[in-house]
Amino acid sequence: MFNFRLFVEKKASFQVEAQNLLNDLNANLHLTIKQLRLINVYDVFHIDPALLEQAKSTVFSEPVTDDLYDTFDLSGRLHGFAVEFLPGQFDQRADSAMQCLSLIDPKNKAIIRSAKLIIVDDGVSAEDLQKIRKNVINEVEAREKNMAILEFHEDVEVMQVPVYDKFIDYTKEQVSAFRDELSLAMSLEDFLFIQDYFKNEERRNPSETEIKMLDTYWSDHCRHTTFETELEKITFKPSLFSDQLQEAFFRYMQLRKEVHGGEKPVTLMDMGTICGKYERKTGNLSDLEISEEINACSVYVDVDVDGKMEKWLLMFKNETHNHPTEIEPFGGASTCVGGAIRDPLSGRSYVYQAMRVTGAGDITEPFCQTLEGKLPQQVISKTAAHGYSSYGNQIGLATTFVRELYHDGYKAKRL
Repeated sequence: MFNFRLFVEKKASFQVEAQNLLNDLNANLHLTIKQLRLINVYDVFHIDPALLEQAKSTVFSEPVTDDLYDTFDLSGRLHGFAVEFLPGQFDQRADSAMQCLSLIDPKNKAIIRSAKLIIVDDGVSAEDLQKIRKNVINEVEAREKNMAILEFHEDVEVMQVPVYDKFIDYTKEQVSAFRDELSLAMSLEDFLFIQDYFKNEERRNPSETEIKMLDTYWSDHCRHTTFETELEKITFKPSLFSDQLQEAFFRYMQLRKEVHGGEKPVTLMDMGTICGKYERKTGNLSDLEISEEINACSVYVDVDVDGKMEKWLLMFKNETHNHPTEIEPFGGASTCVGGAIRDPLSGRSYVYQAMRVTGAGDITEPFCQTLEGKLPQQVISKTAAHGYSSYGNQIGLATTFVRELYHDGYKAKRL
């Protein structure tokens, strides 16, 4: 088994990605780049040479659109840099290539890492080249690649998971201080509950992993703590709409008695779902499927299947999400629409259409006005748009139509 490096570049008539990058850099950074080459680099480890030769024109390149090079002169006046994913980040291009190799030879053990080599003309100054690096490399997920190295090793050090000794014997004050030290999102009451469980049920101290997992899964995002919190005292201060609010709340309290006898706690979740439950109970939503799911809706419909009418479920999924698009635009954008696609699929439904409404800052602001430590709004907007379609494509649900709409009243509104 051997290690190889391949270089794949689109032929002149197909260099759309390279041309778009050149145009973006010139427009956003006020540069005058005359030529830009974008080359996909594949580092292939532990592969049989015969399999590599077979895969060159079937996996790594398409002869009609691509030029493939076994070697590339990186010496002399090469004016550019290469970008690779950080260790641990998902490399979709490399992963897809490994899957394709497995289709050719299921027994192969090849490992692939990919990178992008960006070369600009010599007229670009060293200062401008550094601007291009900063613009292209998102340090949250990527880094500059050292093209002099062709080795496979993951920079991962396996460390012993810490155990929080004496945690179960802490006083309430010590638990509170420890919660602040760990910067946990859970409440003190939750942390005390966990302490009591480990003390009386597990009879041991918890590990760092256990506490971090509980803190994540007991978060507002996962457990909807805000919406499920019992509201014991609700008052309305005098305002322009105080009468309407008081009337709506009174109506809600009436519906509670009719729907579930007022047995459930008063919560924002109960307020948000009470009308649908009331309509179902009074017979106005006879086709609505009864489910414990509170942020999805399924209705019964008649479907003609080869001349025979069958009862099917038409599912609607709504999801809100404070996604990390500004931190990691591509993957972060997939999470919300990904959930709206994933949940119906888990119910054995096929997803026909998804819509996403997203807000961002002014995408037309100059890059030079970007706040320190933040990504430019235009980068977030454009990269996120690709992320929307990526999730469906990864799971075999082809995205056939993506459209962006902008409205003067909402600086960056995408559907």
